[in-house]
Amino acid sequence: MLSRVFGFGRRPFESLSEQEILALAISSEEDDGRIYRAYADGLAENFPQSAKVFEEMAEEEDGHRDALIELFRKRFGERIPLIRREHVKGYFERKPDWLVRPLGIEHARNQAEAMERRAYLFYVEAAKRTTDASTRKLLDDLAVAEQGHETLAQRLEQKHVPGEVKDEEAVAEQRQFILTYVQPGLAGLMDGSVSTLAPIFAAAFATHDTWQTLLVGLAASIGAGISMGFTEVASDDGKLSGRGSPIKRGLTVGIMTTLGGLGHALPYLIPQFWTATAVAAVVVFFELWAIAFVQNRYMQTPFLRAAFQVVLGGALVFAAGVLIGNA
Repeated sequence: MLSRVFGFGRRPFESLSEQEILALAISSEEDDGRIYRAYADGLAENFPQSAKVFEEMAEEEDGHRDALIELFRKRFGERIPLIRREHVKGYFERKPDWLVRPLGIEHARNQAEAMERRAYLFYVEAAKRTTDASTRKLLDDLAVAEQGHETLAQRLEQKHVPGEVKDEEAVAEQRQFILTYVQPGLAGLMDGSVSTLAPIFAAAFATHDTWQTLLVGLAASIGAGISMGFTEVASDDGKLSGRGSPIKRGLTVGIMTTLGGLGHALPYLIPQFWTATAVAAVVVFFELWAIAFVQNRYMQTPFLRAAFQVVLGGALVFAAGVLIGNA
C-alpha cells in the first residue's frame, strides 16, 4: 500500500528508454480498449446504443495498439517488455474494470474524456523523449488522435445515440436509479423513522431513563435495519422486476432503516430526560420532512399530501408509544 501511495519501487518516467516507452504505450492502449469494452458491457443491457459508442472507441484503441506493436517489432524485435502504468512513478492511474462497470452513462462519458486527455499528455511527453523519426511521428500522430477523440465520441454519439434515443436513455437511467436506490431508501427511512417511534418513546416515558431508552432505540434501529435489508434481498432478485441488484437494494434499505431509527434514538445520549426527549422530537420532525421531500422530489407525490400522510402516520405511532409508556 505504501509503495502505491509514495511511489516506492516505481521507475521515474524520465528514466525509461524508447523501448520501454513503446512497451508502456502498448500496454496502456490495451488497457484502454478493455476499459471501453467494460463500459460497453455494463451499458449493453439497458443502454445498447450508448454501448455501441464505447465498442467503437475500443476498436480505435485496438488500432493504436496494433500500430505501436508493428513499430516496436521493426525497431526492437518480438519481445515486448512487461511494463504497466503501476510500474511508473507519476503515471496516471485508471480504475480496474470491476470498479468502473456500475457507472452511469454520464459518468462513463466523463471518465472516457479524462482517459483520452491523460493519454494525450502521455504521448506528448513520450514524443519529446524520442530521437527516432518514425517513432516520434507515430507518437505525435497518436497524441493528435487522442486529442481528437472527444470529436470522435461526439460523432459516434450522433451516429448511435441521436437526440431522442439519448433522452430515452436518460429517462431509463433515472428510472433505474429510483427503482434501485430511491424506493428502497425511502421505504427504509419510513420504516426506521416511523416504526421505531413507538418502542423508543414508550421506553422513554415508561422508564424516564435516557440510557435504557438509548439501548432500546439502538436495538430497535439496528434490528429493523438488518431485518429490512435481508427481506429486500430475499424478496426480489431484480431480474423480472427490473429493480436492479438485490445486494444494492438490501444495503440501501438496511442502512436507511437503521439511520431512520438512530436519528431519534441518539439524542438519549443526553443525560437530562426532557432535554433529550425535546431534541428527539425535533429530529423526528426533520425526519418526517425529509421523507415528504423525497416523495415529492422522486415519486412525484404532491408535497402537502406527502407531508400530511407522513405526519399523520408518525403522529399516530408517536401517540401510541407515549400512551403505552405512560400506561
